[in-house]
Amino acid sequence: MAISDVKEYTHLTEEEVEQIGRELDAIRTEIEESRGAKDAAYINRLIKVQRGLAAAGRVTLLASSATGKAKKPAWVAGAALLGVAKILENMEIGHNVMHGQWDWMNDPEIHSSNWEWDTAQPAEQWKHSHNYIHHQFTNVLGYDNDIGYGILRMAREQKWHPVYIGQPIYNALLASLFQWGVALHDLDLERIRKGQKDPKEMKRQLRQIARKGRNQILKDYVVYPALSGKGWKWTLTANMTANLMRNLWAYVIIFCGHFPDGAMHFTEEEIEDETRSEWYLRQILGAANFEGGPLLHIMSGNLGFQIEHHLFPDLPSNRYADIAVRVRALCEKYDIPYTIGPLHRQYGQALRTIIKLSLPNKMTSSDQPEPPTPARDRKRRSDAERPPRRQELGGWMRSAS
Repeated sequence: MAISDVKEYTHLTEEEVEQIGRELDAIRTEIEESRGAKDAAYINRLIKVQRGLAAAGRVTLLASSATGKAKKPAWVAGAALLGVAKILENMEIGHNVMHGQWDWMNDPEIHSSNWEWDTAQPAEQWKHSHNYIHHQFTNVLGYDNDIGYGILRMAREQKWHPVYIGQPIYNALLASLFQWGVALHDLDLERIRKGQKDPKEMKRQLRQIARKGRNQILKDYVVYPALSGKGWKWTLTANMTANLMRNLWAYVIIFCGHFPDGAMHFTEEEIEDETRSEWYLRQILGAANFEGGPLLHIMSGNLGFQIEHHLFPDLPSNRYADIAVRVRALCEKYDIPYTIGPLHRQYGQALRTIIKLSLPNKMTSSDQPEPPTPARDRKRRSDAERPPRRQELGGWMRSAS
C-alpha cells in the first residue's frame, strides 16, 4: 500500500507530528552527547575480531592443504571463518562506518570518507545510492531505487509487465550474486533502459565498478589461491563459499528490513514540502525490525533494528537496541504501527510478496486497500530532480575519475 499523506494515515494532528519529531530529536541529541570510550572500544574490538577471523580462516585453509584425513573438516572450518569475517566486515563494520557512525572519533582508519569495503561496489557509489537516495527517499515510488533494485516488482502500485513472471528466478539469482547486484545498483538500470542516464556518468561508473570488481576477483580467486600452492583448489572453493554465505545473508537481512507486511510504500505527493518530523514518520512506517539476541544483531549489522537505523543512520549501531526501547514506547504512545517479528516470518512475508507480485494485481489478493491511484510507470528521478539531502545521511562526493 502506498501512502500519500502520513499524517492522515496515522490520524495524527500537525502538533502531534511535530511533537514526535521533537521527542526523536531529543533521543538523537542525547545519544550524540553520550558517545565516548565505550562506543569506540566496541568498534575497535569488532574490527580486531573480524580481522582475526579472516586470518584464522586463511591459516586453516593453508593447513588443510597439508593434512590428510582432516582436509575436509579444515576446509569447512576455513570457509566458515572466512564467511563470518566477510559478513561482519560488510554488515556491522563497512555499512555502518560508511554511514558516518564513527566519524565523531576522528580516526582516519574508521572514517566514512576513507573506508573501502570488501565487496564489489565502490564505496562512493554505495554512499550515493544507499546513504543519499535510499535513506532520504525511503520507499518512495519513483525515487527509491531499492524498491525492487531495478529487476523486481515489490509494490502493487508498480505497473505489471510479463517479464515479472520470472521474478522468483530473478530473486534467487539476486540473492546468490548479491554483491554484484549491489555493485550495479547505483547505475540505475531502469534509467539506462529508458535512455535517461547521462552516458558520460554511466561510463565513469562502469570504469569504477570494473576496477573494484577486478580487484575483488584477483584477491579471492587468484592471489589467495596462488599463495596456497598445491592446495589452490581448496582455497578457491572456500573463497567462493564464503562469498556465497555473505551474499545470501546480506540479501536476507536487507529484504527482512524493507519488504515484510507492514513496511509501507509512499507516493511522491508525500514528500512534497515534507518536514523533518514527517520524514521521521515515514522512516518508521517504511521499515521493519526483526527479533533476536545480541549475536544475531551483530551479525546482521544491527539491522534487526531497521526502524531505528532509518531514523538515526549516523548514530553508532551498538546503541540501536537501547534506542529501540524508546522508539517503540513512542510508537505505542501515539498509536503508530511498529513492524517487528521473528526473522523467519519477516523473510517469509517478503518472499510471499515477491511471488505474488510476479502476477498481475487482478490475479492475486491483498490484505491492504487497493492502490489509491492506478498502477503506472513512475519516472526515475535524477539527482537534479530530487530535493536537497539531510545532513545525518552521511556525506558522498563524485570521483573525478
